[in-house]
Amino acid sequence: MKTEVRFLLAIGLMLVVLIGTNLLFPPDAPVEAPVADSAAARVESPSDTPAAPPELPVVAEPIPEPVDRVDSILAAAEAPEELVPVEGPLYRFTFSSRGARLVAAEMLHFKALNREGLVDLLPEGAGAYLGQRLLVGSDTVDMSRVPFRADPGAGLTLSEGEGPRVLRFSYQHPSRPFGMELEYEFRPDGYQIVVRGRVTGVERPLLITDMGEGLAYAEADSVGEARAMAYVGNHARDGIRSTPLSRGQPGVEEGPLRWAAFRSKFFVLALLAGETEAGTTDEQLLGGLILTPGTLEQRIRVGATQAVGADGAFAYRVFLGPQEYARLSSLGQDMEEVNPYGWRFFRPIIRPFVSIITWILVFFHTQLNLGYGWVLVLFGVLMRGLLWPLNQKAMRAQLKNMAVQPMIQEMQSKYKDSPEKLQKEMMRLYKEEGFNPLAGCLPLLLPWPILIALFFVFQNTIELRGVSFGWLPDLSAPDPLYILPVFLGVSMFLMQWVSMRAVEQQNPQMKMMLWIMPIMMVFIFFKLASGLNLYYAVSNIATIPQQIWINNERKKMKVQSAGALVKKG
Repeated sequence: MKTEVRFLLAIGLMLVVLIGTNLLFPPDAPVEAPVADSAAARVESPSDTPAAPPELPVVAEPIPEPVDRVDSILAAAEAPEELVPVEGPLYRFTFSSRGARLVAAEMLHFKALNREGLVDLLPEGAGAYLGQRLLVGSDTVDMSRVPFRADPGAGLTLSEGEGPRVLRFSYQHPSRPFGMELEYEFRPDGYQIVVRGRVTGVERPLLITDMGEGLAYAEADSVGEARAMAYVGNHARDGIRSTPLSRGQPGVEEGPLRWAAFRSKFFVLALLAGETEAGTTDEQLLGGLILTPGTLEQRIRVGATQAVGADGAFAYRVFLGPQEYARLSSLGQDMEEVNPYGWRFFRPIIRPFVSIITWILVFFHTQLNLGYGWVLVLFGVLMRGLLWPLNQKAMRAQLKNMAVQPMIQEMQSKYKDSPEKLQKEMMRLYKEEGFNPLAGCLPLLLPWPILIALFFVFQNTIELRGVSFGWLPDLSAPDPLYILPVFLGVSMFLMQWVSMRAVEQQNPQMKMMLWIMPIMMVFIFFKLASGLNLYYAVSNIATIPQQIWINNERKKMKVQSAGALVKKG
């Protein structure tokens, strides 16, 4: 948030300069579906065959870690743990036969920026993820430590263009009619895992899936990444709510939920209700979240609850991968809003610009075979070219306003003792001459949504993560040498200096802004993404030739006005 506040301050200062100089110195942002069960309802009122469940209440006291009181149901024999790999073009997942849990989730296309090697989404020391527990009446069956049998035992290797593949885990008690089956379905072209399961030998248990303690740190800026860490839930009635990971408290968060997720700055782990978006029913929604103290510092462990069907079947989806807008959108249920851009009231305005700008940058990168650094340079120049007509319109409005300045000054002198008469004459002049003091500002305000959108593109877009350019190791991170922020300040000074050359009488305020504004911009931008600094500096430099041309037009206008006054005299 500190970065966003810093950016808003920058926007405010630039608007003050833009509008203030034009005014003071004219050119001289469902109904809750019932669920079959919920965590708090089953914990507080256990029942083997529950009736229609009550709404999940808010639990004030923390829910303790469930204690296994039905060990007799599980096999006593110990079995060695086996690791089962699943590798595709995008990922390398590793499962354990102990509890059919996930123990590693490596992203093959993304390197960790805080250490050697690939990004592994599971933090060290947090234990395995996706373990299962079953609430059976008042008892808890912890399946996360049960020896499952994997099929195929050697794991899976998926190739590009191949269809979905399934990894099966099964457990059957050697002497009792109790068992559990799990299927993990993978596709080579996506990060989504479809999970299907069935429980036999117990009646209508409540399933609790362990989502773990969040995601591992993978960025060079651990402070900024820690601020982005959060768990998020999409409530069927109340919508999306995000909680910073460090502020999570033990307890229960009520459902029903369409999905629950952990997010970092660039990656996400999500549990989504149902096998597909279209096939999700109200009964398949997640019941709620059970929050318990984590083993890592300032972390909370999250378990998502889900009702098991009368036939013992259940299904959900897991997404482990980057926050790519297209992939998250394809999951449905507003999953793309897991890490939204900016503040709620800004999102409807900013989102279209973010999508278009991201598409343009990726298009230039892939079609022109340019690195993203050069793409930003090209984009900055092209944006100035596209905005040329707006600047021209603003310039013409300023020249027109400049033409009536002598008449305004004459009126102010003539009617200085009669404010009412002065106001009437000014209104008449505005109407006759089409004078509008803001006409030179409004066209220049239109590019600001683009600049704001660029801020969020450079801060959160996975395509720019870890991309180097010149001395910059990461375009989504600040310039480590602060060269670009200083260059940005110099470019802003040059742009203001060229603009002020057309003003014959410069007052002290204008001269002060010439020096203070660039210094303030350096201070504000030095911690913003280097990609944003690069774009804005290039954009400023590309504006200088047009500013020189505008100044020449102003000078011509002054000469013509002076000639007209001579003839009139």
